Amino acid sequence: MPAARPAPTRARILDAAHHLMSTVGLAKATTKQIAKEAACSEAALYKHFASKEELFVAVLRERLPQLAPLLHRLVADPGENSVAQNLTHIAREAALFYEESFPIAASLYAETKLKKRHESAMRELGTGPHMPIEGLAGYLRNEQERGRIRADADPFAAASLLLGACAQRAFAYDMGAGHPPPPVDAFAADLTRTLLNGIG
Repeated sequence: MPAARPAPTRARILDAAHHLMSTVGLAKATTKQIAKEAACSEAALYKHFASKEELFVAVLRERLPQLAPLLHRLVADPGENSVAQNLTHIAREAALFYEESFPIAASLYAETKLKKRHESAMRELGTGPHMPIEGLAGYLRNEQERGRIRADADPFAAASLLLGACAQRAFAYDMGAGHPPPPVDAFAADLTRTLLNGIG
C-alpha cells in the first residue's frame, strides 16, 4: 500500500495556525511557530498568506463553523423555511463559531497596541466582527419586506441581540469549572423563540 501523500503546504499552515491560535491565542502564535508546526519555512508561509491577520481570517473562514456563508446565502435567498427555522440555524452556527473563535481572539484584549494593529489590518482586509451582524440584519430586512417579521422591528438591533447572545454564551460559561454553556441546539431554539416574541 503506497504511503499517504503529505497535505499541501497551505493546508498544513492553516491546520498549524488553527491549533496554535486555539491553544496559545492569536497574540502569542507567531508566524515562526506556525511555520515550524506546519513543517515549512516562514518564507513559505508568507507565499500563501501576506500577514498573520490574513492567516487568522483564513482560519476563521476555513477551519471554524461556517457562519458567513450561511448568512450570505440567506440574504440572497431566504428560501422556504420559516423565519424560526432560519434563525435557529443561524443561532446554532453562530454559537459554535463564537465558541471556537473566542479562545483564539481573547488574548488580543490583553495587549492594546496589538489589538489596534489587528483591528487596522481587519479594516484593510474588509472584514471584522461587525460583518455577521450586518449580514444577519440584511437577512432580517429581507424577511421584513416579505412580511414575515414586524414592520416596526429594528433588524440591526435584532441581529445584535441574537449574535450578542451567541458570543456571550462563549464568554460567560467556564466549561472547565463545572459551568458548561447550555447545549447548543436547545440554546439556539430558546434564543430564537424569545427573539421572535419581540419581532415576529
